[in-house]
Parts: sequence; C-alpha cells; structure tokens
Amino acid sequence: MVRWIIFISIYFLIDIYAFQAIKTVSKSQWLHWLYFIVSIVLLGLFIYQLTGGVHGRQMTPSRMYTFGLFLTIFVPKLLVIVFMFGEDIIRFGVGLFSKFGGSDDGFYLPSRRKFISTIAIGVAAIPFASLLYGMYRGKYNYKVLKYALEFDDLPDAFDGYTITQISDVHSGSFDNKKKVAYGVDLINEQQSDVILFTGDLVNNKADEMLPWKEYFSKLTAKDGVYSVLGNHDYGDYIGWPTEVDKKNNLQKLKDIQKEMGWKLLLNEHVEITRNGDQIKLIGVENWGAGGFKKAGDLEKACAGVSKTDFKILMSHDPSHWAEKVKQDDRHFHLTLSGHTHGMQFGIEIPGWFKWSPVKYRYEHWAGIYEELGRYINVNRGFGFLGYPGRVGIWPEVTVIQLKKRVNSA
Repeated sequence: MVRWIIFISIYFLIDIYAFQAIKTVSKSQWLHWLYFIVSIVLLGLFIYQLTGGVHGRQMTPSRMYTFGLFLTIFVPKLLVIVFMFGEDIIRFGVGLFSKFGGSDDGFYLPSRRKFISTIAIGVAAIPFASLLYGMYRGKYNYKVLKYALEFDDLPDAFDGYTITQISDVHSGSFDNKKKVAYGVDLINEQQSDVILFTGDLVNNKADEMLPWKEYFSKLTAKDGVYSVLGNHDYGDYIGWPTEVDKKNNLQKLKDIQKEMGWKLLLNEHVEITRNGDQIKLIGVENWGAGGFKKAGDLEKACAGVSKTDFKILMSHDPSHWAEKVKQDDRHFHLTLSGHTHGMQFGIEIPGWFKWSPVKYRYEHWAGIYEELGRYINVNRGFGFLGYPGRVGIWPEVTVIQLKKRVNSA
C-alpha cells in the first residue's frame, strides 16, 4: 500500500509540473481538463491491470496495451519537465540576482516563456508519435537481415549453406493474423537450407499457440525446422493450480511443436549431412544469467560430439554464450540466441550506429558478434512482449550464409 501511495504521489507531481507547459502555451480550459482526465483514467487503468484480474508476471494483451499507453503518455511528460526544470533554474537565478544584485524590486521571479514551453511540447511529441506508431505498425514491420560468415574449417559441402533464424515469437501477444501470415511467408521466401527457432514460442501457456499453429506449420526448409525452449516456454511466470498442470502445459507445448513439424532439441544434438560431410546442430534448454532458468546442459547436449566437429549451437539467452560458451575449448563455431528483443526500442543506422537501453543489461543484445574466433547472432525477435510495439528495433528474420574462408597465399 505504501509503495502505491509513493508511486501515485510522484505520478501527480510529474503530471502537475508537466502541465505548466500546457498552461503556458494554451489558456483553453477544455484542453486543461482533457489533460487531467486522460492522466487520471490512464493511472486508474494502470493500477487496475497490476492489482486486479490476472496476478503475477503474466502479460495479457490488455495489460500490455495499458502499459503501452502509459509509456506513450508518461515518457513525453518526463521530457517536458526536463525543459521546465532547466527554465526554472534560470528563473530562480534571475530572482536571486534581483534580490541580491541591488534591485529595488527585491526577489523577482520571471514568468514562464511560451517559447520554451512550445519547444518542450514539440520535443515531447517525438516519443509520443513514435510509441503510438510502434504499437500501430512497428510491431509487424518485419525486416530480413542477411549475413555471410566465413570459417576456416567449414566442411566443403556446406560452403554456401544458408540458415534462417527466428526467435521470440511470443504468440500470446499477436493480434493480427494477416500480418503474422505475411511474416511466416517472408521466412519461407528466404528458401534457406534449414530454419532454426531459438525459443519463447509463447508468453505463458501452450494454448496461446493454438490460433497460430496453422501458420507456423507452413514453415519449411530442405533440412527441416529445429527449435529450443526459451525462459517463457516453461510457464514459470504464472501461478498454476498444481505442479502437474504446469508440467502438462510444457508437454503440450512440446507436442504442438511436434505437430507443426518442428524438431525440438532438448539438450541434444543432430547431424546434418551433405555429400558425406556433416555439421553438428546442438540445442540446449534455457540457460540465463541473473536469475533466469538454468536448464541448459552443454555436457549432455554434446555427448558424442568431438572438438573437431563444426558446431552450431542454439541457446535462447545470449548471456549463456558470454558466461559459458565462448571460452569452451570445444569451440562452438556459431551460437544463435534471442531473448533480448533489442528491448523493442532503440536507434539503428545499419553499418553506423546501434543503441538501445538493453545494452546496459546485455553485452550482446542484437546482431552478430565475434570473439575468440567464435560467432554469436542475437536475433531481435519475431514477436513482442510488454510494450505491444516496436520503435527502431524491428521484428527480425535472420539469414546467415556459411562460407568457407579462402586463404590467400
């Protein structure tokens, strides 16, 4: 109860402070009333979604859209108060100068300047419009990102071999069958040799996948479709009546993947052969740092795999690569991960600049990284969770071509 009182108090302090810009720019009473009505209604919805109905960390569509609208309204207000606070420092400084600088008027606080408030509102309009666009269009703005990676010891028969990677479908968040169908078709259009899915098929429950099962069943590749589990697939973030219900949910998710024609790798590996050569495809269960489930077992998955084999590892959380995989002397040539979503928000200028707040949590958060002669690709995700949209970090279909490095004499 105390934390809610503190939260509501801070919320209204920010609200009233940001309102000064609106009040300076416009004297319209209906606009002033609209400002506070929207703020109060949004706060009420936000509190209801967190305290009423579904409990725990389960992300339902209504909870996500409430959170998205909250961000859309609240983040611009934070930008406004930055400008207002800066102006108030100057106003207070002028007041002190008038008091101690010999002015006969004593302490004089200048009125707010309409020019500053107009700039503040204009700047705040940028994240407001971006977050709205992210919910309306950005979440299905699929992008195909292509990479070519060279290896000295790639088996000759796999020179030119192509992999399509998708990750973090989060089917419980989808709300547009036409857009999802387009995304699935886009995956198949790449005509890759194999399709690899690196975890988080659902948000919480296996049933979330049922409306989308027919679409993802259409995924096809010459060497098949393989998958691993992500942290959300285990159903850990909701309360189950019994442990048996939770166990049955996980089994149902496994069965759904089998029915779609996917091969789920549970701390195991398979061989992909071509013209007498082979590569080892290894799939581990979720292993994540910082309190996430650590069910991944490299030792079990690599039983029978030699150090000289060419290896592709599927592991949902990139922190696994950072903490366990990249320095493993078995030399995992390429690791494929997801999990971060690129936070679904950031700025990317291909080949020039890449930033998202998630970089302060994950060292490897989007795209290709190389260290110690090993590669990892962190897919930005196919779906969305939490904020029901994407801004700057778009849903991704990754295509990776394996190349045999030609050593020049």
